Formats: sequence, C-alpha cells, structure tokens
Amino acid sequence: MARKEESGFDPARTLGLLWRVNEKVSRSGLTIDAIVDAAIVIADSESLDAVSMRRIADRLGAGTMSLYTHVPGRDDLVDLMIDRALKGLYATVDEPRSSGGWRDGLLFVAERNWHLLRRHRWMLDAQGGRAVLGPNVSDKYEAELRVLDGIGLTDVQMDSVLTLVLNHVAGSARALAQVDRVREHSGMTDQQWWDATAPVLESVMTPERYSVSSRVGTAAATHYDAASDPVHEYEFGVERILDGVAALIESS
Repeated sequence: MARKEESGFDPARTLGLLWRVNEKVSRSGLTIDAIVDAAIVIADSESLDAVSMRRIADRLGAGTMSLYTHVPGRDDLVDLMIDRALKGLYATVDEPRSSGGWRDGLLFVAERNWHLLRRHRWMLDAQGGRAVLGPNVSDKYEAELRVLDGIGLTDVQMDSVLTLVLNHVAGSARALAQVDRVREHSGMTDQQWWDATAPVLESVMTPERYSVSSRVGTAAATHYDAASDPVHEYEFGVERILDGVAALIESS
C-alpha cells in the first residue's frame, strides 16, 4: 500500500487497463485506445519523451484532465503503448510456427521483432524490468513459444532461447537507432566523419602498436563501408544463435 501512495504505481490498476476491465467511455466518446493511439503517433514521429497528456489532449481536441479519467498515470500509458504497438504483430497465434521448421520460425520471429522496433524506436526506451502482461504481449509470447514447442527443449530452455533471440534483436535495433541518432545529431555521414577523424587517428594509432586491430578494423570498415554495421551484426548474430540452438537440441 505504501508503494502505491508514494509512487502512484498500481500494477493491478495497470492490468485492468491493459485488459480493458470495466473500461469507461466518456460522453465525448474518448477511449483508452484513442489516447494510446495518439501517444504512439507522437512517439513514432518524435520520441517517448515528447509524449505528454497535454500533447495527447491537443491532438485529440480534448481537455488534458479528461484523459486522466481513462489513463491515470504515465506508467500506465507507456505499458498501454507497448501492448497496443504489438497488436497484429502476427496474423494468428500459429503464424510463426507455420512458416516452416523451428529455425525458419525463429528467423520469422526475429524479423518481425526487428521491423517492429525499427517502426517504433521509442519501444527500445520503454522496456522496463517487468513484463507488460497485456493481451497483445501475451498473444505474442504464446505465438513465439509455439515455434519451440515439441522440438526437444525443456520449458525453461524454450523460454531462455526465445529470450536470447529477442534480446539480441533488441540490442541490435538499439545499436542501429543510436547510429541513426548520431547521424541526425551530427549532420554528418559516416564518410564525412571518417574524413574528419582519419588524419588524427592515423597519426596516433600506429600499425606497429595496433597490428591486429588496425588490420581487422580496416577490413571490417571496408566491408561495411562504415565504422560499424548493426544490420550485419543483427543478421550474423541471429544465425549464430540458431546454430547454438541446433547444437542444444542435438545434445538433448
């Protein structure tokens, strides 16, 4: 109780909102979905930090205080946004599994999550330490686990494999989002950045001192045509994870 009074956070209330338990509909027709959809539009076009009840109210042509009747706090709003963004990620709960064997299924899951996080970069900043247990999050978890069901893994291994894949996708998407932000903030392309830094680096990082890293770094930069390539890192990492899962299944 003290936690609720001090922070205003009420997990039971949030769950009720996520599952639309006793949802209130105002005379103006304002709904939770309308509020959350407006918040997602703002977050997609700007950032999660740009989302506020005032901005949402302005977009909906409603009074700011009227929104709190439907969504009492920011923590509630962010959880609702995450769950809403996942709606329709898969056409059916069996879509990932029906794409082929377990390897094709996991690749399908990875690709869907990759493109999801590219569309909604704010989700990378919104993920907290606890799962958002809404209907769309729950449907997603069920659909993705079905890919791994009955292939020789224990239940704990199934959860661990899925978590490993999703964490890799999120990490790679976060790295690419950071590259995007750096380019936007600096106003420089990778080539412009390299042209500006190369003379200094070449004078201080001699091949004699950095024989291996200079060779590998040059080869990688030439291959990527950039300092790094998060897309390649994502694709390479997924394949290596799946190789590891194959070895785990074989040893079970």
